[in-house]
Amino acid sequence: MAILSKIRERSAALIIIIGLALFAFVVDPSTLTDFFDSSKVDEVGIVNGEIISGKEYAEALETYRVQTGNRVSEMQAAQTIWDNLLRKKIYKEQLNKAGVTLGEEDIWQEIVKENSGVPQFLNEAGLFDEEKLKQYVTSIKEAGGESAVRWQEYVNGVVTRLEIATYNKLISGGLGASLKEAEIQYMMNYTKLNGDYVYLPFTSIPDSTVTVSKSDIESYIKAHRAEFEVAPSRSISYVKFAITPSQEDEVAIKNEVAALLEDRKEPNNVTNQTETLSGLRNTDDIAIFFEDNKSDIPLDTTYKFKKDISVTISDEIFEGNTGDTFGPYKENEHYKITKIIAITKIPDSVKASHILISHIGAARASAEVTKTETQAKITADSILKVVRKDKSKFEALAKEFSTDKSNSDTGGSLGKFDYKRMVPEFRDYAFSGKKGNIGVVKTAFGYHVIKIEDQNKPQKVVKLATYVRKIEASEETENKVFQNSEEFALELAKDTKINDAAKTKGYEVIPSVGLKVLDEDIARLGKERQIVKWAFDKETKIGSYKRFEVNKGHVVAVLTAANEEGLPSAASVTNRVKPILLKEAKATLLKAKMNGASLSEIAESNHTTVKTIANASLNTPSITGIGTEPNVLGAMYHSEPNKLYTKIVGDKGIFAFVLKKKEPPTTLPNYDTNRNKIADSRKNQTSNIYEAIKNASDIEDNRAAFYGVN
Repeated sequence: MAILSKIRERSAALIIIIGLALFAFVVDPSTLTDFFDSSKVDEVGIVNGEIISGKEYAEALETYRVQTGNRVSEMQAAQTIWDNLLRKKIYKEQLNKAGVTLGEEDIWQEIVKENSGVPQFLNEAGLFDEEKLKQYVTSIKEAGGESAVRWQEYVNGVVTRLEIATYNKLISGGLGASLKEAEIQYMMNYTKLNGDYVYLPFTSIPDSTVTVSKSDIESYIKAHRAEFEVAPSRSISYVKFAITPSQEDEVAIKNEVAALLEDRKEPNNVTNQTETLSGLRNTDDIAIFFEDNKSDIPLDTTYKFKKDISVTISDEIFEGNTGDTFGPYKENEHYKITKIIAITKIPDSVKASHILISHIGAARASAEVTKTETQAKITADSILKVVRKDKSKFEALAKEFSTDKSNSDTGGSLGKFDYKRMVPEFRDYAFSGKKGNIGVVKTAFGYHVIKIEDQNKPQKVVKLATYVRKIEASEETENKVFQNSEEFALELAKDTKINDAAKTKGYEVIPSVGLKVLDEDIARLGKERQIVKWAFDKETKIGSYKRFEVNKGHVVAVLTAANEEGLPSAASVTNRVKPILLKEAKATLLKAKMNGASLSEIAESNHTTVKTIANASLNTPSITGIGTEPNVLGAMYHSEPNKLYTKIVGDKGIFAFVLKKKEPPTTLPNYDTNRNKIADSRKNQTSNIYEAIKNASDIEDNRAAFYGVN
């Protein structure tokens, strides 16, 4: 393979890469249009000096939207595309530095690998046929257009995936372990340590006696800048004014729905005559009734078992007769009226087999399907004649002719299925026919030759016409909510604090803290990108407020905090930094107390005793009565016997110790198992490689301008 030869040639460069990795371990369419306006930035980002242009970003974003069918939000798509572009460029740069390139043959073999199981490229023996794949690619390229574009996008994705896999494979190959390394680690981990020590716990100094100032915290975070640097953020507080139906709204809707049961007279503006419109109780045309009266849920005339009907009304309906009406009754957030259209009995499940003859244009038809619809019907009718004469041939014909490969090998058997599982045409034949019937049914998938194998005992079912009206707020209620939000905003205009204004009115103030420039989710509000954009606008200052229209209501928001890029304030990290500084200060004080030429002198001067460490090891670095102390036991392992060591900082205090004896473990016949464990552990860390090289990369993110934040 071309890659392997390059690896051998560039081994020195690869060693550098491996060393780096080891060290790292210890839009809505208008947005796209606006972006290319000259007033917008031309660079969405820069990765190690390589520009991610607006055109590249926008094209990748649009491709992703097509692939996902807009099932993800604008900002989710933005983050995914950004991450993908970063990953692609970072890995590409690493391979370029190592001098490793992918040859055309490497890429083609990866395409073959990814498509070897696609039915379209299998021969009659069920084996992958590379020539079929080549013919397919040739036909796409010759046809051009959208298909050719999509194919090239697929190939680009293959290249990116292969580059990432190649890089990770190179790193994994350098993360082995030697037998000598395994032996050394085994001896270190299982050597028994015995000695004496004096321990001065941090808890011996009360926190209240140690002062940690604001300047101490500021100095610490400046000294540890990489740990504390933050992206720009904003915090808001808001009050939501939800638009919910009032009791009067609900009563009005209930009365409107109830009125639809009965006939009513209305003027006809065309004929200037008064007409009688049939209510649900008397109508002879259910479909027209639903069309005229605009049900919020479409008419569903499939048969219903009792278990399929809400317990609110199921008993009444199953005791009723054809033509009976019920309601209005409330179910969830709707009022409903129902009429029984028909009552009958059908099996609650059916066992059947089918032979599907698909055709060009049918749903889920594969590229191998060449029959026209007419040809498919002729084939299905011909099969029907054969199996009606001899039902025993059904299974063999299913294996030979059915295009439903999920069950053709089992004679087209679909097993048992309930009333809701199949498409309507298939379902109606299977449940209304009789056991043993065989017939042809057309569906969106093609022509089915269906054999009814068995049917469970018939159960009573009803066909219903259920008219539904959602309980919604009236215009009057909406106006009242809007007015309340405006009045609250006006109160804030008087420089009244949001908490004070809300308390007066009995409103709840909801904080949303630490919003980032590309966020869209607001605490307890959901996706409201408009609020985030406002919070980051240069004209929005701390204390600024604004009213927003949101889903099912209004929001009045106030900007409460604005943190720019860089180091956070001392106050915001006090809880994180203060315990560290307290420990450092206590360590300094306790070290000063560790004076003495022996453990007994140190113990006596600190009113404590000398204690013993027996059979401790680095494999389980714990000291009895204290807990885990890897630093202390590590220092003891590397110390000289019978020598005093003092002022050793541990996790829980300051230590002085004297190593009395080290007992090495029994040597092993070989260290293969230990070596494999070390190698496996290192290779399992390859998942961290990308984050390591990403953190070491120089990345400039200018996406905020792309999304309208100035």
